[in-house]
Amino acid sequence: MKSMEKDIYILAIESSCDETAASVVKNGRKVLSNVISSQIALHTQYGGVVPELASRKHIEKINQVISCALLEAGMGLEDMDAVGVTYGPGLVGALLVGVAQAKSLAWAADKPLVGVHHIEGHICANFITHPELEPPFVCLVVSGGHTHLVVVKDYGEFDILGRTRDDAAGEAFDKVARAIGLGYPGGPKVDALAKSGDPHAIRFPRARIEGCPYDFSFSGLKSAVLNYLNHAKMSGETVNSADLAASFQNAVVDMLVSRAVAAAEEQGYGKLALAGGVSANSAIRRGMEEACGKAGLKLYYPEPVYCTDNAAMIGSAAYYEFRRGARSGWDLNAVPNLKLGER
Repeated sequence: MKSMEKDIYILAIESSCDETAASVVKNGRKVLSNVISSQIALHTQYGGVVPELASRKHIEKINQVISCALLEAGMGLEDMDAVGVTYGPGLVGALLVGVAQAKSLAWAADKPLVGVHHIEGHICANFITHPELEPPFVCLVVSGGHTHLVVVKDYGEFDILGRTRDDAAGEAFDKVARAIGLGYPGGPKVDALAKSGDPHAIRFPRARIEGCPYDFSFSGLKSAVLNYLNHAKMSGETVNSADLAASFQNAVVDMLVSRAVAAAEEQGYGKLALAGGVSANSAIRRGMEEACGKAGLKLYYPEPVYCTDNAAMIGSAAYYEFRRGARSGWDLNAVPNLKLGER
């Protein structure tokens, strides 16, 4: 996509789950501010995200976060060319807070409103870290609620090659972390514990779906871990938690890496990108780097701050949607089960 003569500034808002975030992004790739108010401490005591509490906390924080983002960028609402906001997928109450706020600001300032798909935002986070990256390429999206293999054909144009049939990778991490007493959020804690364990100590299953080589399934792996723990408990055996975490993580990495690299090779793309909160996992990055090196693929992944939910990635996606002529009406609503590529 050729550059425009005029710089485009997007005020972006993200509130799909448990982070209230706002950002000012210039031309889709330069982040002028990126303010995030995390709710992890609030939800940790419950072992996971409580939707009603998340929505209330978004209401408390959203005005402050937006004001801070504009102040940090040294700009005002009048300087923005559009307001971008996540409208799905996510928790419906949480999404509604961001959508209502974005609609109010855009209407009051007479600015265009651009609704953004949350997963498209995660993919676009790579454009912030890697200014040289251009479509087409294959992207593996791994987050708390999503695991997708996607061909990014062009800005805003996607072809889904595969997805999870049950649990997403992030859900599996959270459930296993809870089972071995690590608590919430599970992904970073399993990753940290696994560093001191043997990834080959326990052989856990790697599910494959006949006729769908790019699809994923993590439910069986999660069940295998729970069965291992239950058997050990009934037998009075001591479980080495580090070995279990490392072996579980190794199985997840194996499934993700093998399918992603195969997709990039078989689809004829020389570029493979990672996206989503779980893409910050050190073992996944290491496994991808090794496999891509052997396959001769160029690997891209965002900086950690742009892996988890943030508004900068939404600003990047909103910029490219804005350039494509996408505009949302005042009837824009939250769509909790929005599919990638849906309008």
